[in-house]
Amino acid sequence: MSRIDALREDLGGANPSSKTKVKNFLSEQIQGFVHHSPFAVMSSSNADGDCDASPKGGLPGFVKVVDERTLLVPDIGGNRLFQTYQNFESNPKVGLVFMIPGMDTTARVNGRVEVVDRERLEARGIEPEVLNPDGNSGLIQGILVHVDEAYLHCPRSFRFAELWNTETIAANAKLSLKDLRETEPAD
Repeated sequence: MSRIDALREDLGGANPSSKTKVKNFLSEQIQGFVHHSPFAVMSSSNADGDCDASPKGGLPGFVKVVDERTLLVPDIGGNRLFQTYQNFESNPKVGLVFMIPGMDTTARVNGRVEVVDRERLEARGIEPEVLNPDGNSGLIQGILVHVDEAYLHCPRSFRFAELWNTETIAANAKLSLKDLRETEPAD
């Protein structure tokens, strides 16, 4: 028995609803979540397993639902390191976690990517959909995500962190990067 199987057995197995929530398509609920989400984290790794997690943001619905098996994620100009896209050259797998500010549930989508050039995106009528655009917020390229797994993820970690606590948000808004050099959070 593997270590993971032993853990599952020791802890009583997966919650029955957890076993059935993972689908190989975007349910109407997941599609609605993506439509309302202004932020996602895109995870990738190269053939050697070196990982990258890249934040993606825009107006709610900036990631487009093409159909129940496909998402379109526009790539807006950023740091020009292209780490995620470099990973896709050797490993076309991607994981996305979608968030809606103030909501404790997340939507998770895993799949395979197809890189799409800017001309193809423009032919689909895709334009940058961002707040506070700057001189670097143009459309570069994008990806089609062919869905392998999609599901909602429970709110426990958001509750453990009180991520949307307005007092914490207000206090953190006053911090600078220099303030983050402290080894322990201030009380």
